[in-house]
Amino acid sequence: MRIVLADDSTLLREGVQLILSDAGHQVVAGVGDGDALVEAALRERPELVITDVRMPPSGTDEGLRAAVRIRAEWPAAPILVLSQYVVEAYVDELLAAGAGSIGYLLKDRVGDIDEFLAAVESVADGGTALDPQVISQLMTRRRDPLASLTPREREVLALMAQGMSNTAIAGRLVVTSGAVEKHTQRIFAKLQLSPEDTAGHRRVLAVLAFLRG
Repeated sequence: MRIVLADDSTLLREGVQLILSDAGHQVVAGVGDGDALVEAALRERPELVITDVRMPPSGTDEGLRAAVRIRAEWPAAPILVLSQYVVEAYVDELLAAGAGSIGYLLKDRVGDIDEFLAAVESVADGGTALDPQVISQLMTRRRDPLASLTPREREVLALMAQGMSNTAIAGRLVVTSGAVEKHTQRIFAKLQLSPEDTAGHRRVLAVLAFLRG
């Protein structure tokens, strides 16, 4: 797939680009600041945008603010954020549109190449890939909007938010894929997600409901 990559560290940017290239992806633009990221993303309209959080000119949360600007112009833009920490306000803004195609991973996850590449594929395909620490931090400050879900259903939904497939969730929970499918169908029903939507779309909407509360 075609990817726009943003990180103000040339070393880190080149390292991530090498990982992506080895997996068969093409980095069509590599940039080091927020303004350049917005320009490249809107010009190239790639299958995925990957951005760091801290970049010039502000040196603070420029990457996330650039992601919000991209989404304002291109609502369906698939964006994967890599960060050393969680910036909750802008995560909320990125989730608010409900379009899916959003990922937020802590940079430690890039060390697990298979996990990182799975997140790349998930976000590009319209799904979500959120670091468990991001999920935990978001949920600790919200009231529970999903009180009707059982503990196991919440566990399944949390794993869905990490971008896991039903097969991967089954492996993690040591249950059958059929059992996971039954849990997901009950989750969709309890969240009143229409059976007329595709399974992938309902999956994204369920994850967004879980995170946004």
